[in-house]
Amino acid sequence: MILKDKGQTPHPFVHEVDLTAAQWIQGLILGVVLFPVRITLAALFFLLMWPIARLRLAGLSEAERAEPVQGWRRWLLHHIMLFLSRAAFFSLGFLWIKVRGRQAGLREAPVLAVAPHSGFLDMLVLCATGLPTVVSRSENSKLPVVGALLEFNQAVLVNRKDPESRKKCVSQIRERVTSDGHWPQMLMFPEGTTTNGQALLKFKPGAFLAGVAVQPVLLRYPGEPDTVRWTWKGLSWLGALWHTTSQIYTSVTVEFLPVYTPSQEEKENPDVYAENVQKLMAKALGVPATDYVMDGRFPVKKLGNLSLPLEPPAQATLELLLKHGLTNARVETVMNDMIDSCHSGQSAMVTADHLTSILGLKDRKTAVKICSLYSKVRDDTVDMRQVCLSVSAVSGFRSLQSLTHTGFTWFDTDQDGFLSAGDLSGLMGALVGIPQYAIEEMFSALTTRGRPTEASLQDLLMTHPVYRKVFTEYLRSTGHHNGTPNGKANGNDGLYNGYGSTNRKSD
Repeated sequence: MILKDKGQTPHPFVHEVDLTAAQWIQGLILGVVLFPVRITLAALFFLLMWPIARLRLAGLSEAERAEPVQGWRRWLLHHIMLFLSRAAFFSLGFLWIKVRGRQAGLREAPVLAVAPHSGFLDMLVLCATGLPTVVSRSENSKLPVVGALLEFNQAVLVNRKDPESRKKCVSQIRERVTSDGHWPQMLMFPEGTTTNGQALLKFKPGAFLAGVAVQPVLLRYPGEPDTVRWTWKGLSWLGALWHTTSQIYTSVTVEFLPVYTPSQEEKENPDVYAENVQKLMAKALGVPATDYVMDGRFPVKKLGNLSLPLEPPAQATLELLLKHGLTNARVETVMNDMIDSCHSGQSAMVTADHLTSILGLKDRKTAVKICSLYSKVRDDTVDMRQVCLSVSAVSGFRSLQSLTHTGFTWFDTDQDGFLSAGDLSGLMGALVGIPQYAIEEMFSALTTRGRPTEASLQDLLMTHPVYRKVFTEYLRSTGHHNGTPNGKANGNDGLYNGYGSTNRKSD
């Protein structure tokens, strides 16, 4: 089945597809035959891996499991697992893996940095690199088969929500990559989540923290149609699997670039190291290196330490209101009424039912949708301050001075005329529409101008070389994007989730 992108995707987190009738029929015919056969074969190979994976560490103590396996457990079982892994991906249609360049030895480069990260099928790169160890979410260890494979791999597991787990993960990575060959190579996807491959995301520093040499590895799917990608919006995981297995074969190229040895500056600053490797890989791929990341459930661009959503909730809210018959003038009036209501001391948290009434909507579903745009918690409530402040900002209803004055009044919790770091976090979160947790850098820039007053904040947002861009380049130039996050984040199992499906993953 031939899939084509609908023009240029809005940003790297979207992979849209468009099928002609002929392409749909072709894919359906091939899929009906190939999908069940290939999935059955792949499942068989994974089931064969399960007991072998468990056997590798069977009978070992916790102390022995904390060391790299040696002897027959490595040289015998490792080769069997490598064969079965390759067989599983062969059965899914990856008949050949084209390799360019030379994989560096363990002591040359303890870390393999792979990009771009396109989806769960990227794991086939492990076959081309000799099954190096990986970093994975701790939740995956509880999955059938997958948990056994991670145990076999002696993967580093991390619970991203637990600070102690993240610290332990960093410590383990440092220990392994600086072990002078004691541990196998580690393979990481420094983007941290999947994209459409049209740009590289800002690299996370994990692969670069130890300051050791890394080997950049490019992973490409050069054939048409491009069905492997599973991104924040667009083709779901099941759709990617269906369309990929419905092809006669899928092309993949693994390219090993020369080993990158960090300078002293890069060793001392992992962020600089990560940025330089990202730029090198982006140049080799012929795509831009961006400052985009996935921040929780929001794809964002980084401005200093601020996270600015690529698809602002306020922009989506404005589009929903206009779609449901409200004029710009009416929206402005409603936003002003909401601001007045917040000033009057009423509770800022409102339910979807109350929001329906405030906005003058005909149906509750639109209000529920607006609540979901702003909140990670699915309880059909929203902070009214976020809605009216962010919508007023992206629509241009109010000036910078008016917005900062309103926000300052609301979030100056002590009502002493000065903002704390927490106050600034809440204000900026309301202004751009999503929470701002890493506010320290901006707060430091604010306090260097004197006491954190309203005047200091306005001066910062008007004259600071970085933070003035919130207004001059971001809020006044947000694009119009349609669609809803796909099954990657919300667990939907449909082949394709289009506009209007329920909202809401990174690896």
